[in-house]
Parts: sequence; structure tokens; C-alpha cells
Amino acid sequence: MYVIEVAETGGPEVMEWVERPDPQAGEGQVVVDVAAAGVNFIDTYHRSGLYEVPLPLVPGSEGAGTVSAVGSGVSNFAVGDRVAWVVALNAYATKVVVDADRLVTVPEDVDLESAAAVMLQGMTAHYLVTDTHRLKAGERCLVHAGAGGVGLLLIQMAKNIGAEVFTTVGSAAKGELAAAAGADHVILYRDVDFVSAVEDAAGQRPLAVVYDGVGKETFDGGLALLQPRGMMATFGNASGPVDPISPLVLSANRSAFLTRPVLFDYIASRQELLGRADDLFAWMASGDLDVRIGERITLSEAAEAHRRLEGRLTTGKVLLVPEDVRQ
Repeated sequence: MYVIEVAETGGPEVMEWVERPDPQAGEGQVVVDVAAAGVNFIDTYHRSGLYEVPLPLVPGSEGAGTVSAVGSGVSNFAVGDRVAWVVALNAYATKVVVDADRLVTVPEDVDLESAAAVMLQGMTAHYLVTDTHRLKAGERCLVHAGAGGVGLLLIQMAKNIGAEVFTTVGSAAKGELAAAAGADHVILYRDVDFVSAVEDAAGQRPLAVVYDGVGKETFDGGLALLQPRGMMATFGNASGPVDPISPLVLSANRSAFLTRPVLFDYIASRQELLGRADDLFAWMASGDLDVRIGERITLSEAAEAHRRLEGRLTTGKVLLVPEDVRQ
């Protein structure tokens, strides 16, 4: 098997293509032949050292593939099953070992690449609109980075609920993607101040919730747009981590709520994991959720995928695909 290995933290150049012995399934585990691995900002945080993890590291928090071996004590999966997983490292590889209780079965009407593309970002969007702030029809929300992987999914889910969606994007081309996903108001944040643009359309402090995966650049502006007792859900650091704030800042912003959610805490139980996966796969099969795969990059070129993601040159989902299964 081959993996992408990070022996020391740093830029994309620290990722190396390394051959390793094939893995063996332990008790309660399965081996999966990887069809596709998702690329996410959290992978760059692990690689750079922003989030500390043991080294050497094989990055990658989600993927999909076919079970090729089953360890003792596993009764719910068999060789040949189509499966996907999330929040388990080591996805940047041709084969991975995954605990069986963190796997989900991929239905026949969902292809493996789409399954890999939706596990982390789709479940993130799912918990944000259903639990972090239970979005309601008629509420106004702001989705930052609306042409990104999470952003496009958030827009669709919010519109399916019946919310009014504002979104920020970095270019006209990205704006077209966000509008096609259903956004009511698309703001080119490099050309105009997004706070002024939202207020011009909807008045002062019109938003029930801000879904912010960008972080440092957009945090203060988002707080200024929240209605009394509105929710700021900051779930990513694409522009860098948000500076520490005093609780008094929240009182000055009309008793705002602030949360920094983490996906694992919303799929900690197997019941939650399966429930979110079932919703996502059902929406995909019915056409209610379109998962846009923006780029497929050969697994051995993972460094280029990170450069493109961190340079904000991507739209939708970026996948790493082993060469022998690349489509």
C-alpha cells in the first residue's frame, strides 16, 4: 500500500508519498480499499501543526471504499461491502484500517466518490442547520464561503428548510455556483463590505445565525449582523483562528450566542452518525442535495490539493483518488 506521510509539521511540501506494508484488521476493525479520500481544511491544520496530532501522521479524516478484510468481532460488515467513514485519520492512503463502529454503509444509489465527498462537509452542514442553530423557515442566515464544500451544502439545506440565505464568495464565478445552489443574496466580499451589503438588503441586525467557516477575517462583521439573541457559529479557520474575545463583546452584540462546534461531538454516538448519514444519502438519492465535486487529484499529488485549498482556488469538494481507480 501507499500513503501520504507527514513526518514533521509545515507547509504542503512536508507531505511525502511512502510505501508501507499492507495493514491488518484488528479486533472490531475492517480494512478498506480506498476509492476516494476527501480533502478538508482540518487536514491542513493537522499538517501545519495548528491542531496538534502525533507524528508521523497520515492525514485525511474521511473517505469511502470497499471492505477487503474483516477483523474478529465484526458482524455488521463483510468483504465487498461499500462503506464510508469520517473523523478517523489515515484516509490519504490506498488502504486504511477503520473501527467498524465508525463506518456507514453506502447505498447502491450513491457512488463512492460522492459518499467520500459528503461525509465531513455534509455532516458538518447537517448538524449546523439541525442542531447548532435549528434553522426555521423564514429566518435569515449568512453562509460564508458559499462556493466551498460546506458552503454549497449549507445553502441547499437552508433553502430546503425555507430560510432566506445570504452568502459571501470571492469571485463572480463562485457567485454563480452559490446562486445555482439557491442563495438569495450573493455578496462578492472582495468588492463590497459584506456587512453593508446585508444591511442594505435587510436592515440592521437582520440575521438569526451566521455560519462562519472563514474565521478571523469575517468574525467581527458577522457578530454585528446578528439580531438580539442571534447565534454565531464559527466552525472553521480558513483565514486564521479568531482572536480571543471577552464575554462583554457578546452582551454588546445584543446578547449574542457564540459557539465553536466540532463534528465529532455531533456524531459521538453511533445513532447520531447513522442518522446524519441516512439523511444525507437519502437527500442525495432524491436530488434534494447536490454534492459538487470540484476537483479530483491523484493521491500522490496531495500537496497540490492542499496548496489549492489553502489558496482558496477550489470550489465544491476536492477529492484524492488513487491512480488505479481515478475516473
